Amino acid sequence: MDQSDHHHHLHPIVSDRVTVRGAVTPLALLPDGRLWWSEGLQRCLHLEKDVLSFVADGPNITLRTIQEVRDGCCSTSSPGRFVRKDVVFQPSTNESHVLWCQKLREYIDSLGRPKRLFVLVNPFGGKRSAKKVFWEKVSPLLSDAQIELTVQETQHQLHAKELARSLDLSQYDGIVCVSGDGILVEVVNGLLEREDWQTAIKIPIGVVPAGTGNGMAKSLLDSVGYPCKVANAVLAIIRGHKRSLDVATIRQGETRFFSVLMLAWGLIADIDIESEKYRWMGSARLDFYALCRFFNLRRYTGRVSFVPAPGFEEYGEPSSYPGQSTSEASNRDLIEAENTKLQKLSYLGPDVNLEHLKWRVLNGPFVSVWLHNVPWGAEDTMAAPDAKFSDGYLDLIIVKNCPRLPLLAMMTELNKGGHVKSPYVIYLKVKAFVLEPGPRTKKPEKEGIIDSDGEVLARGKGTYKCEKKGLMAYDKLEITVDQGLATLFTPV
Repeated sequence: MDQSDHHHHLHPIVSDRVTVRGAVTPLALLPDGRLWWSEGLQRCLHLEKDVLSFVADGPNITLRTIQEVRDGCCSTSSPGRFVRKDVVFQPSTNESHVLWCQKLREYIDSLGRPKRLFVLVNPFGGKRSAKKVFWEKVSPLLSDAQIELTVQETQHQLHAKELARSLDLSQYDGIVCVSGDGILVEVVNGLLEREDWQTAIKIPIGVVPAGTGNGMAKSLLDSVGYPCKVANAVLAIIRGHKRSLDVATIRQGETRFFSVLMLAWGLIADIDIESEKYRWMGSARLDFYALCRFFNLRRYTGRVSFVPAPGFEEYGEPSSYPGQSTSEASNRDLIEAENTKLQKLSYLGPDVNLEHLKWRVLNGPFVSVWLHNVPWGAEDTMAAPDAKFSDGYLDLIIVKNCPRLPLLAMMTELNKGGHVKSPYVIYLKVKAFVLEPGPRTKKPEKEGIIDSDGEVLARGKGTYKCEKKGLMAYDKLEITVDQGLATLFTPV
């Protein structure tokens, strides 16, 4: 009762006696974007949350709505399915019809929703279902929201990166990736290789989960308690809310890779990459291969240096910047000259003087080193429960030595993030990071794999498919973070 009183206190933008399903009822559009009428089952619609678009249809106006149907009667039950419904009403007069259309249009336009999107669909990702997901679940919703789409299927690896590098961004309000995380990573790298990277990297990017690793979509949706479902992800894009995202620059000499998710070396990288041998098993291959690795646990020599975030200064030993090797120092003037030439052409990483920062160091051997930008590495892996999208830090998760049983227990906690509470885990936030990877302790003739955002950055000697050349050498690499550099569409 009080609620309806509250509605009457708000002075409506427009109100009228309209016909809904043959019955005449008062209908009001309130300044907070609620449409309120007093008869029929649904009495209140939020333009922002429930209405995709509207269509003037002869004397009628059709609201294209999407409403959540919760399973079970209690409102605390898990978020349910979304149902598309049309709500049709007939204003009382022609003038009223014109006014309704004008006011609805003005309100929806004020929400800053995207009108034109460039959509990348990866037909090869995951279970090769992205195409089906797009045409059955994504496209109908975007069309109902009257968003103009340009759809492009990616033909080969790095195709999305090439497209992002050359796309006329003035034609679009956002780029949407219907894929796993791979296409998102390519888009960010492509945007940062443009001459106009400073404006290009600000274009909002939408992520629809349709691959094997959906870490970014899961992180975005889970941050507000939504399940990682396609409809939720698409609605986030339609509603047009945005948030910024840290971007990490991984550098070795003059080679750079821009990362938005994670970097792994040791156990996690080995499971991720070597389990490809068992691709025929489907998603069970990761669990199967993880067990194989437990029974024959590798440890790697090496060291990690880092600049801790405030509050994490007690980790490791004091140290100094483990900078470029001496052979590179002699070329420094040459590199500086090159850089000023390049500077105008593309992004080279955050502008930070690493030598003046307070470095700490941890020496190996290590079971696993994992750096994370967002909480979830995949839909079932909450790698870094404290990670934030744009805090300017990366979450570092290190396991140096761990007996088998606690390690097994730790791995079963990964889906809830409980592994970071293990006494065998070092968990902290860092501003900059240098990895100096070494060989395995038991088989020094064999090295490891460095994996970033699901791609192999470097393959050491004697590793799986080591004849394939990685982007970088299995050697020292440096990672810095640029706070909030990229922009994502986000649920709220």
